[in-house]
Amino acid sequence: MAMVGQQVGGVPVRFRCNFSIAESIGQVIIWILLSIITLGLALMVFPYYFNKVVLNKTEVLDVNDKVLGKLDCQFNLASSIGHVIIWMLLIIVTLGLASFLFGYRVIRVLLNETRIQYY
Repeated sequence: MAMVGQQVGGVPVRFRCNFSIAESIGQVIIWILLSIITLGLALMVFPYYFNKVVLNKTEVLDVNDKVLGKLDCQFNLASSIGHVIIWMLLIIVTLGLASFLFGYRVIRVLLNETRIQYY
């Protein structure tokens, strides 16, 4: 995921994500187990936490690929429980049609909770 032409303090920056396939597989296994244990309820918060892990593995680079910092997504379920409940009800009431919009709203919430930690 690269942002060409964006600047921080006059310095062009881009993003580099270091989320490996092994980490993806580990996350998927954990979430499959959680969804079985919670009878599927964990799947409502899965998109939040899976995307949060990816964001937290993303670095901010300058033009010379020197690491300037990293993204820090500070999302937690306690602060957004209302968001999850509202969307769960919307998905049920619309017989699943709201789930097409849910993914976009998840990304919006996570990006609003993400900061850059400069080194």
